[in-house]
Amino acid sequence: MPASETVPAAKTAHLHVPDDARLAEAAAVFALLSDPTRLHLLWLLSQDESDVGSLAEQCTASRTAVSQHLAKLRLAGLVETRKDGRRIHYRLRDGHLRRLVVEALSHADHRVSGEAPHD
Repeated sequence: MPASETVPAAKTAHLHVPDDARLAEAAAVFALLSDPTRLHLLWLLSQDESDVGSLAEQCTASRTAVSQHLAKLRLAGLVETRKDGRRIHYRLRDGHLRRLVVEALSHADHRVSGEAPHD
């Protein structure tokens, strides 16, 4: 297939043959996902928005650690915030990230459980 053609993908994808900038951006996202605590936080946020205290209760990290991880994710543009009085609620920035996190953990589930892979 010539480099100018699009790559067949899921209906929600809009990927063309990746250039250096897109490869670097994707690698940076995967680097952020490589930390188990951040991945857990992103999975929790894929379910619904939440505040730091609630997220800390649901994962094995301290409130301080959760805040630091969320700051990195926010700086990278993966999560955004909404202020509600004195509370700050975090949510995923977009559906692409939600699907990426869910797919990564679904893939991991197959590897850990030994269940056969599927499309």
